[in-house]
Amino acid sequence: MNARVLVVEDERSLARVVASYLRSDGHEVDCVFDGPAAVATARERPPDVIVLDLGLPGLDGVEVCRQVRTFSDCYVVMLTARADEVDKLVGLGVGADDYLTKPASPRELVARVRAMLRRPRGPGAAGTGGEPDPTRVFGALRLDPLAREVRVDGTPVELTRTEFDLLAALSGRPRMAFSRRQLIEAVWGEGWVGDEHLVDVHVGHLRRKLGDDSAAPRFIRTVRGVGYRMGEG
Repeated sequence: MNARVLVVEDERSLARVVASYLRSDGHEVDCVFDGPAAVATARERPPDVIVLDLGLPGLDGVEVCRQVRTFSDCYVVMLTARADEVDKLVGLGVGADDYLTKPASPRELVARVRAMLRRPRGPGAAGTGGEPDPTRVFGALRLDPLAREVRVDGTPVELTRTEFDLLAALSGRPRMAFSRRQLIEAVWGEGWVGDEHLVDVHVGHLRRKLGDDSAAPRFIRTVRGVGYRMGEG
């Protein structure tokens, strides 16, 4: 589980505290204090996880995340001092996997990073038994868990790690209506604590990328009062 973590925070005292907790948890940590340095460091020393402040000099966290997503699929945890939903939705819309609102507990942040790193990767990761899964087909949608590839009408769809894992969880048990909590535990891990409406944000991004109309969905259906399940395509 030990990983390389890039902490991007212009408040240097906070960056040092976060880095200290992460190092105590066994991770290798780089710290930078502005947006351009964050992008450059992510290129030069590819991280497994980025802890990314939203309000940064040079480039803000949203733009940093957007640029990093052009060359990396590392996990991104966004930190924001502004608690309104607009900042959270915008941050997640460019590929952030999770967010915490300041003042964030360093222990909670370390726990979030630890939970992310527990999420399995590689062959069979999207299934439940550790064996490679066959391609899953829902009408025009094809999901290959082994290749971690999604196509709609034969065209590849670029998803973040979290978006793919969410779609894999839903498609792995296609007749099951998942609650938000069940999806949180399947994708983010049982120890995750936070706003479960994070699931709604990622489902919205998935629908947009898949060309799925929420009013007449083909692929991901809303089950009123419960959560979500796969459609028949």
